[in-house]
Amino acid sequence: MTTVNDMSTPPPFGFGFGDAPSGDDDGEGNNLPDFSAFGPMFAQLQHLFTQQSSGPVNWDLARQLATSTLGGASAAVGPAEAGAIEAAVRLADLWLDEATTLPSGVERTEGWTRQEWIERTLPIWTALCDPVAERVTTAMGSAIEGQLGQLSDSGELPAELRAFGFGPGVPGSGNPLGGIMSQVGGLMFGAQVGQGLGALSQEVVSASDVGVPLGPPGVAALVPQNVAAFGEGLERPSDEVRLYLALREAAHQRLFSHVPWLRQRLLDTVAAYARGITVDMSAIESAVSQIDPTDPNSVQEALAGGMFEPQATPEQQTALRRLETLLALVEGWVDTVVAAAAGSRMPGADALREASRRRRATGGPAEQTFATLVGLELRPRRLREAAALWWAVAEKHGVEGRDGLWAHPDLLPTPDDLDDPIGFAETVGAADGIDLGDLEG
Repeated sequence: MTTVNDMSTPPPFGFGFGDAPSGDDDGEGNNLPDFSAFGPMFAQLQHLFTQQSSGPVNWDLARQLATSTLGGASAAVGPAEAGAIEAAVRLADLWLDEATTLPSGVERTEGWTRQEWIERTLPIWTALCDPVAERVTTAMGSAIEGQLGQLSDSGELPAELRAFGFGPGVPGSGNPLGGIMSQVGGLMFGAQVGQGLGALSQEVVSASDVGVPLGPPGVAALVPQNVAAFGEGLERPSDEVRLYLALREAAHQRLFSHVPWLRQRLLDTVAAYARGITVDMSAIESAVSQIDPTDPNSVQEALAGGMFEPQATPEQQTALRRLETLLALVEGWVDTVVAAAAGSRMPGADALREASRRRRATGGPAEQTFATLVGLELRPRRLREAAALWWAVAEKHGVEGRDGLWAHPDLLPTPDDLDDPIGFAETVGAADGIDLGDLEG
């Protein structure tokens, strides 16, 4: 599995400036190096020098790299598979009607290839990654500009970098690299996001598999190629595995469709995390100072050394705890509802539930790569505690009372409540005189 720090991956930003042939004009009379002779990645870098980036992550590059990691590993979804998925989701919704008071949220059912999963989920990944990338790349750009400025002022700037038009003695240039360092940072982030998404597309089984509504609203989607991989070694029939995962997807759709504040709350929590980011400028400056512009490996070593890793701050820790708790509550509710719906209907329900729990609680390699990249772990560490809490609330207040807690974010359990599920079930609503059954709907 490819990871961000996989040193076997060709360094995306390794280049020997001195060998770069003359290329495009930057619009100000400066002749910029032509990277296209060195291949597609360098052509993309050349593009950055002549085009303005639309955001902190180069999503065109991210899409290209995510797709390239698949090679020929994105199997088409045939009519038979699409029909089987539609039938499974339809049956899952019927079973869920008896397990939750939230109505169906499925408007359309689709079977996605791995490539389609990448394309259909990119808008939400943009919302998740851009706030974090913006803070990190801005800091990186400032550090690199300062480092190169010092070299220029001292007369120690390598001749290779002067080929860019950076430094004194180049008519009308000033310091042109300073204006594009954020774009270079966006390219770096785009490369790593692309690698992470490409790997993740080979692990996820549905549109909502990571606990966040990544797909279009109302679309219940399974990735049949990955569904088959999930079922390997479980010794359960393939149609049973498909139905169980359809139950999970349909349950997610009910929650995200009928709890209107939930989707935005997840995205806002990520944005709060980004606002708390502070970057160790000295670490970035140290990493940049050790980059040899003529040595491609030095760039990759700087990336692998964690030059982008933000410092953990109290604000970040608070936001991460909120995100972790919210994801655990979502996954715990889905786990509980699906277990009730499957019940005695599905012989392998317990085995499939345990396999799903282990997978979500630990996260796959690609999820861990994403956590390393952005600093966010989109997996519920406390899934079992959350599932126990939802079960306890249903035992005490019924299904209506359990689902009624989603009526407002202030009613949801806190991290401390997860430590005492039974105590929460006994006392919830009592202090405020709230009847949970009246909240549902």
